[in-house]
Amino acid sequence: MAEKCVLAYSGGLDTSVAVKWLMDNYGVEVVTLTVDVGGEIDLQAVKERALATGAVDARILEVKDQFVRYFVFPALQAGAVYEGKYPLATALARPLMAYHLVEVAREVGAGSVAHGCTGKGNDQVRFDVGVRTLEPGLRIIAPAREWGMDRDQEIEYARKHNIPVPLTKASPYSIDENLWGRSIETGVLEDPAKEPPEDAYQWTLSPEKAPDKPQYLNIDFEGGIPTALDHKEMDGVSLIQELNRVVGTHGVGRIDHVENRLVGIKSREVYEAPAAVVLLAAHRALEDMTLSKEQARFKDRVAQEYADLIYNGLWFTAHHQDLHSYVQSTQRHVTGTVRVKLYKGSCQVVGRDSPKSLYSLKEATYGKDDAFDQRAAPGFIDIFSKSARLQAEVQLLDQPEGPLGITGPSE
Repeated sequence: MAEKCVLAYSGGLDTSVAVKWLMDNYGVEVVTLTVDVGGEIDLQAVKERALATGAVDARILEVKDQFVRYFVFPALQAGAVYEGKYPLATALARPLMAYHLVEVAREVGAGSVAHGCTGKGNDQVRFDVGVRTLEPGLRIIAPAREWGMDRDQEIEYARKHNIPVPLTKASPYSIDENLWGRSIETGVLEDPAKEPPEDAYQWTLSPEKAPDKPQYLNIDFEGGIPTALDHKEMDGVSLIQELNRVVGTHGVGRIDHVENRLVGIKSREVYEAPAAVVLLAAHRALEDMTLSKEQARFKDRVAQEYADLIYNGLWFTAHHQDLHSYVQSTQRHVTGTVRVKLYKGSCQVVGRDSPKSLYSLKEATYGKDDAFDQRAAPGFIDIFSKSARLQAEVQLLDQPEGPLGITGPSE
């Protein structure tokens, strides 16, 4: 009996070609695994395509709830955004897929797993590191790293072997999508000087075509987790789906980013992430109300580290466990309601309220109810400025160049 190989299968060009290629080049029986994390795909059609291509079994796993609960919401709580732009939708899904690849491989007794990632992208790292961490004994095969075919050659290979694929030479983009976002690559998008054409977008209207009237949304959070829209309680999957629909109609959620890939190159990436953009903004606004200055500033550094960790495929590490524990601690008071305004491609936080708010109106107001003792300010300033004044007296005032030792740009 031939060895089994479990292939992470999307039903697209690369993985459809990979089924036949793995059979011919490795002599394995292929079990395909399609992990449903919320992409808009026909799962039954994907299963039928896998079997028609030669797979001995085609598994479909619906894990949207797992994806949101264990990956999306922890990343939201962390404020994880790669390089200030990318909400990490694809990067968050890969460790979950790697986990289920390993689980299915154990179940069917497979000696290897495979994926359709190329040798110049980030996803190969995420899959490989995840699998090697969870089950070091599994062989990992990445056909697209080995076969040396470009996309046109893959299409010809599919035609030659009667492999049904939903892609033609006229289809210009490579797309990956899940609940948290949609990534669009290749074609004209590879030129960062060119504006992405409208046909690259599916989840968002052009801001020019968005409604002329703004829409307001109230988002409730409990412990940093969104729980309701306009005070209607919703599960995480439904809430994200509804936000994607509503927010997208206002042209909010388009991201055009030249990002630094893990493999050392810059890549122009286009994303659509309506729900992610709004929830990240609302969550940050609520943290501004409920975290101290020191907590918020340190958490900014943690958020960057958390984002890099996700992007680099290091989800299954002790470092992640440690960061996760810190983030969870910061979220215990991040509870309340944030009001956002959607209008012509913009999302603006216009209100926030929390029972755990550190904002004190009586301390902040300039009105008659002001409780702030301004008479204490001179003494505070005298102590606060002491270090600067002492240094100036000893080290700065006798400097000949410029005021207090500061030189101008041309000096």
